[in-house]
Amino acid sequence: MTAIETAIDPRYQSRSLVCDGNEAAAWGVALARPDVIAVYPITPQSSLVEYVSQFVAEGIIDAELMNVEGEHSVLSALQGAALAGARTYTATCGPGLAFMFEPYIRTPGLRLPLVANLVTRDTLTPQCVWGGHQDAMLVKEAGWIQMYCETVQEVLDTTVMAYRIGEHPQVMLPVNVNSDGNYLSYGVTGIEVPPPVLVDAFLGERNINWHAALDPERPMAVDPLTGGAGGPGPGLFVGYRQGQCDAMQKALDIIEETHRDWGDRIGRHYAPLVEEYRLEDADYALVTIGSMTGAAKDAVDAARDRGEAVGLIKVKTFRPFPVKAMARALSKVRAIGVVDRSVAFGWNAGPLYQETLAALHSTERFLPAASFIGGLAGADITVDDFSGVIQDTARLLQGHRFDGPRWINRND
Repeated sequence: MTAIETAIDPRYQSRSLVCDGNEAAAWGVALARPDVIAVYPITPQSSLVEYVSQFVAEGIIDAELMNVEGEHSVLSALQGAALAGARTYTATCGPGLAFMFEPYIRTPGLRLPLVANLVTRDTLTPQCVWGGHQDAMLVKEAGWIQMYCETVQEVLDTTVMAYRIGEHPQVMLPVNVNSDGNYLSYGVTGIEVPPPVLVDAFLGERNINWHAALDPERPMAVDPLTGGAGGPGPGLFVGYRQGQCDAMQKALDIIEETHRDWGDRIGRHYAPLVEEYRLEDADYALVTIGSMTGAAKDAVDAARDRGEAVGLIKVKTFRPFPVKAMARALSKVRAIGVVDRSVAFGWNAGPLYQETLAALHSTERFLPAASFIGGLAGADITVDDFSGVIQDTARLLQGHRFDGPRWINRND
């Protein structure tokens, strides 16, 4: 019997815990059994890697742990480990993610299925160490798969699922499991840790790096210089980029398949791409992402009790963006209010708002839409705030149009 089986339950049964989202992520890492872990703490991720380090010290996780000098080294070291065939893990956020940027954007091109929890945090300046989605949104075009969690339980479950998704032969891409700083990282609730024997069966035989495993007995070049005089030319580079884009699109099916199998084996079901909540007879809907969705659902329920025909669309998978799933959901309503926890500076709106409009274009329908931005720097978006969003969104049905985003939590 392994240390993790003993730690969770000697009878291979689920174990109930009361913990925060960072500890839940660490249990997900333990269940995935990585070979190599590299970490560097940064608020509000710090306790996550502290839990992981503690689990390694206690034998709950049987992995090589590297405490390196910074986030750039974290991902650089893990690239080498992954190229040698190891299952790898790290976590970061905010300035740590910025420091890691060079190896971060290199990882997808190498087609390395690393898994990293992003405990999302707003960015500088003004100085801020609190939650927001700005850090994750700034790297949304780097080529990583991104999934956002609503609850602490979903953090654990999605961390495990990320390995099966990223390591799938049709995908072979790194995965970010995003959880809101403060609200999920430190939010304490009850969770169920599934039996390791079930997770082992779910993940199956390891096939971490079938396409490029470093071996001293058969040396190979990794990441060769392309283009230029005498080189293989830009055609090789284009082929790499097309392969990445193709894999991202194939990942949509793999994400759905993985969530479906997780639900069948473990008994917890999540909408893998887009969740439709009370949308069946809705005239208009909110669009949300991350932990804010709980308060938004409560506001929708209260509005329904008042006779208002409002629903909700939650985005779980943000990269690759689930255009078809979103288009199907949008086709059921006549107006939308999109709530972001980050800013798209070039558009004076939220990035989820812009993504939603792009998906709407594929439906060839005009749908009045409004952008709402709130929850920046760790601010709470309350049920009352969402009630205001619902009222403003309903006004779109009467022909009202907003000039620019509606800002929530601002001190006027």
